[in-house]
Amino acid sequence: MTEAQVLRLLPFALLALGTAVATIAAPEIGDAADVRVTLALSGLTAAWMALTPAPGAANYVGRTALAFALCWLNPWYAIFAWIGYIDAYSALRGAWIYVAVAVVAITQAGAQSGGFPPDEPIQIVVFLALVGLNAGLVTVFMRLAEQTEQRNAELERLNADLQRLLDENAALHAQLLVQAREAGVQEERQRLAREIHDTIAQGLAGIVTQLEAAVGGERQERALRLAREALGEARRSVLGLAPRDLDGATLPEALTSVVDDWAADRAVRADVVVVGDAVPLHPEVEATVLRVAQEALTNVAKHAAAGRVGVTLSYDGDEVVLDVRDDGTGFDASAPTTASSFGLRGMRQRAERLAGRLTLESRPGAGTAVSVRLPKLAREAA
Repeated sequence: MTEAQVLRLLPFALLALGTAVATIAAPEIGDAADVRVTLALSGLTAAWMALTPAPGAANYVGRTALAFALCWLNPWYAIFAWIGYIDAYSALRGAWIYVAVAVVAITQAGAQSGGFPPDEPIQIVVFLALVGLNAGLVTVFMRLAEQTEQRNAELERLNADLQRLLDENAALHAQLLVQAREAGVQEERQRLAREIHDTIAQGLAGIVTQLEAAVGGERQERALRLAREALGEARRSVLGLAPRDLDGATLPEALTSVVDDWAADRAVRADVVVVGDAVPLHPEVEATVLRVAQEALTNVAKHAAAGRVGVTLSYDGDEVVLDVRDDGTGFDASAPTTASSFGLRGMRQRAERLAGRLTLESRPGAGTAVSVRLPKLAREAA
């Protein structure tokens, strides 16, 4: 049985108990406790409670008034009048709660001091003392109940906040696992590309050079052809290990695709501008430019709260330059980096691995600009 069901049935149970006790005790009380009158009034009270919605102000006020009349006729109906202490909070609001409790306290005190009206000095003193005692005790209990309810509400709020943080932490953990897995795969692809380039491809290039310088002959021509074919396959393998976005696409096309996909998932305007003549670059240079752009955009989404992002790819002399600027919140770029700044460290390490450099400009409220400069190594260098 729910709490609401208990509060709905309890007044009827107390009324039945009070009626039974009052009827038995009526002969000892006198004419005021006429059984026919109290039974009729009890029936009226039961009908009132059944016909008015509970908990509700109308139900409470009418029931309390009837309980007062019953206690005036027979003090034993205080058993029923006590219910006014229980549901005052759920039926009334504000100061009316304390008014109702005072009325119930007066009803209880009158019944406890010998009935209404108190007609002797000692009875009046006892009546007033009992009113104060009843009202005081109930007020204390109500305050304690109110504080308990507030603490429970605060605890529920804290539990909800904790659950939300746990959910966010779980989602972040899952995202970090995915990013770490993707980063690991990409690092391995780049490592394999470097290994193929630095060992097999370079070795085959050396063989081709030696064969081209050797004395001609059918076997020499056959060996030269096979070496050139193997070198071509090694270079195709190196290109095949480049980021997926670069598969069959130029660097400007791949960069535009990455930025457009990023902006499509967010309410942020993102524009890509290409300056200079776009030429094919070394696979590692193109992969580094693309990865730095992806990491910079990830940082914008996490921290910047930006409304607009500009991405510029510049082919400048013997360098290729990537600039990512946002109009977000910015931060103090001169402050020491924290342990969580692995994104920025990763971008800087990528640039330095190719003899490039990364610069960062930011101020609180003035947005952030990330710029990376890399040597413009030609595709033929692979």
